[in-house]
Amino acid sequence: MKETIIKVNVNNLEEIYECNKIAKQASGAVMYRQGKAVLIAAVAVDEKAVEENFLPLTVQYIEKAYAAAKIPGGFIKRETKPGDFETLTSRIIDRSIRPLFPDGFFYPISISVMVVSSDSEVDMQVAALHAASAALYVSDIPVKRALGAVRIGKIDGELVVNPSLSKQDESVLDLLVVGSGRDILMIEMRTMASEVIDDIEVDPIDPMLGAAPLILEHQESNEIDEEALIEAIALAQDAIEEASGVYAVELEPVVREPIALELSDVKIDEALYEYIAANFAEAVEGAISHMAKSERSTELKKVRSAILEALEKEGKEADKELVGRVLEKYKKSVVRKMILEKGVRADGRALDQVRPIAIETNILPSVHGSCLFTRGQTQVLVTATLGDKKDAQMYELITDKNSQSENFMVHYNFPGYSVGEASYIGAPGRRELGHGNLAKRALEPTIPLNYDGTIRLVSEVLESNGSSSMATICGGSLALRSAEVEMTSLVAGIAMGLIHDGDQYAILSDIMGLEDHDGDMDFKIAGTRKGITALQMDIKLGGIDLHVLKDALVQASRGKNHILDLMEEAEKNIVESEALPATEHFTINPSKIGDIIGKAGATIRDIIEKFEVSIDLDRDAGGVKVSGSDKEKVAAAKEHIKKIADAPVRKQMTYEVGKMYKGRVKRVVDFGVFVEMPDGFDALLHISKVAKERINDLSERYHEGDEIDVVVMEQKGKKVELATPEYLA
Repeated sequence: MKETIIKVNVNNLEEIYECNKIAKQASGAVMYRQGKAVLIAAVAVDEKAVEENFLPLTVQYIEKAYAAAKIPGGFIKRETKPGDFETLTSRIIDRSIRPLFPDGFFYPISISVMVVSSDSEVDMQVAALHAASAALYVSDIPVKRALGAVRIGKIDGELVVNPSLSKQDESVLDLLVVGSGRDILMIEMRTMASEVIDDIEVDPIDPMLGAAPLILEHQESNEIDEEALIEAIALAQDAIEEASGVYAVELEPVVREPIALELSDVKIDEALYEYIAANFAEAVEGAISHMAKSERSTELKKVRSAILEALEKEGKEADKELVGRVLEKYKKSVVRKMILEKGVRADGRALDQVRPIAIETNILPSVHGSCLFTRGQTQVLVTATLGDKKDAQMYELITDKNSQSENFMVHYNFPGYSVGEASYIGAPGRRELGHGNLAKRALEPTIPLNYDGTIRLVSEVLESNGSSSMATICGGSLALRSAEVEMTSLVAGIAMGLIHDGDQYAILSDIMGLEDHDGDMDFKIAGTRKGITALQMDIKLGGIDLHVLKDALVQASRGKNHILDLMEEAEKNIVESEALPATEHFTINPSKIGDIIGKAGATIRDIIEKFEVSIDLDRDAGGVKVSGSDKEKVAAAKEHIKKIADAPVRKQMTYEVGKMYKGRVKRVVDFGVFVEMPDGFDALLHISKVAKERINDLSERYHEGDEIDVVVMEQKGKKVELATPEYLA
């Protein structure tokens, strides 16, 4: 096919798709352009299907340093391990594209998206989604739906479709919605904190003097309520329908002839299905009750073995894989019927019931803040560690020339033993990075914008049966409180599920692993009493009606508030950690900062060593931050600094040239002796003015604290030159 250039202008994006120009041996490829940004997306397929019943899809979003005219930093001058943004973007593309493949498509697929030219105004996640979708749509793979991705912001109270990166900095809402036609497939949402002017007051003493107004500010975490969120998603849905329709029409002429890929037979052996239902219904229900307590399917494997043994005794042929597939189908139908027809869940809970919750805080004596949060069979240990600004994580974005600092980090770890598996604990994978990022987005709006330091939250998942990321949010919020971080409010998270069959549907609160696996939606929501701070949703249905989504949001709000009730009770019982560092913030006259530092930093070094503290100074505002592990020493250091700052300004004496004065040796250096004069100011006795003969080592003659006689030779302002009587004799 000949090279084709397709220009699209929709939803405030001007995009160019260059087809049949690059990577012609791939199954499908496009060169995507938006502004100065250029991305190459390519799709490849292995025409041999895997034996397992799943889609082996690999997505890689890769940012090349040269795209921003940079050479990679560090010792190795080439791209190696992907950064967090690359990993999270790869995960977003995977979650959005996976539902497009037809049932029974079990061929290995790789989708690669490379950024080869960057633009500081282009939203790279939206661009990458569109590039990947276009490459897949024009390929010879039988996928016939185009995606549309829309980012919704809220700027000055108005919803904005696809704001530029610089405009996103002004937004209090970050909502990314991906879908095809009217079907919403994936949602990610977070809110951003902001400082709001409450009121302006004029000095009541004498307003005629023109005193500067007093501006009162408070921080808002900008939670969004259910109605406002539905409004934003509805706007995104309309934009997605328009965009995906345009992409399908414009790209259709360059779609390749599909290759013959036989879809795996997903039909179920009806006779075997009925055999299991007639003879092993009770065993399957027993296995389901066990699976309500664990994400593992050990009990179901026992049932499969029993079925195989029974079939063998009856002289019937039995294929292990076939029995496993049919048994899984039967188990899923039992779980769904229990919920839809009886309103009963596998563990006996009501549809909107949250599992029992237990909370313990500051259980680790040497940690700044900690929380053990247990919800049903999901348990996490979350720790909070406080550090200085220098402890922040440095990172780079391809859309920004300068390095960035991350001073609030959330790290989520999911070891195999948490689900009873014997596996090696290694570097975090995409799932762990994704769950940690979700928790960070939920909690960050409640952290003070002016927080003067670095916070690291670490969530160790000790036991898991669903909702471990939401437990991380709950435990993380209380760990922050336990570390005495001044948050605007507590944040709770809850995972919701959906079982849908025709016009009948059921919404589940606080889903466990079994319900996540057999359900039609995974919907995680986090927020405060006031509203939602973060949301993540993946749809397995191919789409969801907004009225169903609204019902899920309302039910989630009730569950979230129930959890907040328990968290607030636990907050009352927090006992201060012994390891918590002491910190004092105060201000002094900015002109006194130099006195605190001293000559060549001598004074501040003495304070740090004497009181065992760290000190941060703000020269412009006169701000002082003193931190240390011992509260008494921190308080003493504060008083010492204030004493220096409050000391009256000393006026230097005017010395009479040729007159002898009594001084004290303050410091001996190679080139002379610093002498403290009677008024407290220092003067220099140069080595050449000590004696008429040459002296090699002044330390043999003078020691700190010695009182000596000196004669003033010259005074120019604050500079005083001295000599000894011996030299003048």
